[in-house]
Amino acid sequence: MLSRSLSTWTELAAGPMPIGFGCCPMGGHGWGIVDQEQLVRAVEVALDLGVRLFDTADIYGLGASETLLGRALRGRREQALIATKFGVRFENGRSFHDTSVAWLRQALDLSLQRLGVNHIDLYQMHYWDKKTPLEEIVAAFECLVEQGKIRSYGVTNYDPTDALFSKGSAGLSTYSYNYNLINREREHEILRIQRASHQVLLSWGSLGQGILSGKYRDKAILESSDRRHREVYHNFHGERFVAIGDLLGKLQSVGAALDNATLVQLALRWIIDRLPRAVPLVGIKRPEQIVDAAGVSRLRLPPAILRQIDQLTAEFAEQSVLP
Repeated sequence: MLSRSLSTWTELAAGPMPIGFGCCPMGGHGWGIVDQEQLVRAVEVALDLGVRLFDTADIYGLGASETLLGRALRGRREQALIATKFGVRFENGRSFHDTSVAWLRQALDLSLQRLGVNHIDLYQMHYWDKKTPLEEIVAAFECLVEQGKIRSYGVTNYDPTDALFSKGSAGLSTYSYNYNLINREREHEILRIQRASHQVLLSWGSLGQGILSGKYRDKAILESSDRRHREVYHNFHGERFVAIGDLLGKLQSVGAALDNATLVQLALRWIIDRLPRAVPLVGIKRPEQIVDAAGVSRLRLPPAILRQIDQLTAEFAEQSVLP
């Protein structure tokens, strides 16, 4: 029998609007021009459309994302599921991982203050510091659930079925990896986790940092301050950028045959229909972006189309991933 906290996420994954509003751009760092009023409006539109999950982190804009999300949800908190993360700290000009129990508790209190709420629906370990015993982290999560400060907990960028972590972590509800049409390197691992547990996948990078929207076929559209100019965002550089452009042309033909589904809708629905218990996260800056993404609710990919997309994207199955 599923725990109450886990059932929240399995119901979301099986529901009519199984996507999440990604709040990294809300931090206002490295994603081009970010208009706070547009973001507040985007959150309001998302709620009106039935989007419930809003995924942020304390490191996004060094707290700016949480602060703005709290402002945007004021008066409508009960309609939202708030997910945030701890474990990446920035001090004295450098970032580092810290998942100590002392920092976990301090970081949570700071997140609650910035968000202006009395509990977090999903609290996640962002990256493990490889020092703090995982059993201690789980025990701290469980204690926070008992105290009512969090409703459930999850991990990102870590295999939740790892023996070191899974011991005593029956309450773990979600895990999160970078996964999309052009980043399928962890697919076998994800499928193994899906078979071995009831946990829900929250896929980050679901649009390949925006490349799968089709908007960036001309890189000149990227502002000079945009982080995607960096080589580490390899979808936007070299032969891979050209190959993705070719793929998008083929995917547009697939979408046209499915009641003119957009590239965004096709990319998100592929994750939902291909994997059991998956909720793709999509980074949002403007209301029209969440309107487009929410179109997944009217779309289903028949098995033949899933196979066709698998074939079209097979060349991307073994590429290196963004760290």
